[in-house]
Amino acid sequence: MRARNRLSAKGAASLGAGKFADGGGLWLYKTNRISGKWVFRVTVHGKRREMGLGGFPDISLSEARKKADRARAIAQDGLDPIKEREKAKREAVRNLHMLSDVAIDAFEARKAELKGDGKAGRWFSPLELHVLPRLGKMPVSDIDQIDIRDTLSPIWHSKAETAKKALNRLSLCLKHGAALGLDVDLQAPEKARALLGKQRHEAKHIPAMPWADVPAFYHSLTDGTVTQLALRLLILTGVRSAPIRFAHLDQFEGNVWTIPADLVKGRKGMTTDFKVPLSQEARAVVQAAKLHERNGFLFPGTRKGVISDATMSKHMSDKGIDYRPHGFRSSFRDWTADTTNTPFEVAETAIGHTVGGSVERAYRRTDYLEQRRVLHERWAQYITGQSGQVVRSWGKN
Repeated sequence: MRARNRLSAKGAASLGAGKFADGGGLWLYKTNRISGKWVFRVTVHGKRREMGLGGFPDISLSEARKKADRARAIAQDGLDPIKEREKAKREAVRNLHMLSDVAIDAFEARKAELKGDGKAGRWFSPLELHVLPRLGKMPVSDIDQIDIRDTLSPIWHSKAETAKKALNRLSLCLKHGAALGLDVDLQAPEKARALLGKQRHEAKHIPAMPWADVPAFYHSLTDGTVTQLALRLLILTGVRSAPIRFAHLDQFEGNVWTIPADLVKGRKGMTTDFKVPLSQEARAVVQAAKLHERNGFLFPGTRKGVISDATMSKHMSDKGIDYRPHGFRSSFRDWTADTTNTPFEVAETAIGHTVGGSVERAYRRTDYLEQRRVLHERWAQYITGQSGQVVRSWGKN
């Protein structure tokens, strides 16, 4: 028998792209340092099969080993573990008829299409918050346009985008129910849309904290928790929440943070990693975050994986703050424009935006790293009160 348990949890997290054997047929296929999938290789009736066991790092090494053990036991009985799993799924489907059950099954079927396997909850949350509380216990065959209209009418105008997403997700759930062989009215969502009428809504930008208020808020983040440290690094660097959430030890070297290209949004046409210069304050935050590190990730979730997309937003809303974490990018950009003479190209690059067309970018060989380093240091000095400006206390008097 081949040796098993060759991998370690920490070692698996540090591996780059490639295929790595744990032994006994369990393999880790990594597409990059951050993500991958677990695969169980088995030969059944003379034919080699590869059975997916879930994504990495959402499925831990110990969980993958347990799944592999169960599949191996099935194979040793002369059965195909993949077919047996599919058979179990079909048997479970027979009991699906409530909307809540169908919705969960539809979500599971679409996870692979969603960013991060839908872990952030954006796909499912419109259903969970605005549809399932009222319709979740109803058989999908009983749901009609009147039920849908009455469910969504309270938010149809006040939360227009959310309501549209909820209606879209509900439509997909009904189509999923039809694919399961259930008798559903596939036209019910469109008929409900006609009954609800045209929405009265103006799109609103994500609320951004005025840059003059940022130092006071930054000084309120003092307890050293994962959430507060993540917010501090987000404010200091001006990056989006995804790179913060998936910040990994091997991305940091000296005073530069290299964000993998697949975590950088909004840089159309760019396939290279994005380098962020770290101010002295940012390096101190990274050092403090290392105390919470798990599997190399600086901002781990409570039980597994990394903190969710809503964690930082919840901290702000719990404090009665109407602004959003993403808005700190605007705070940084507005401060840059209002208080410095930073060139446009440097300021835009500092928040991860691309500047100019593809031809212009091809001839421009710089990412303005040193100019951005000066800018980030000045921003850090401003929000920490080292620039000589008065820092007000956060909160109501």
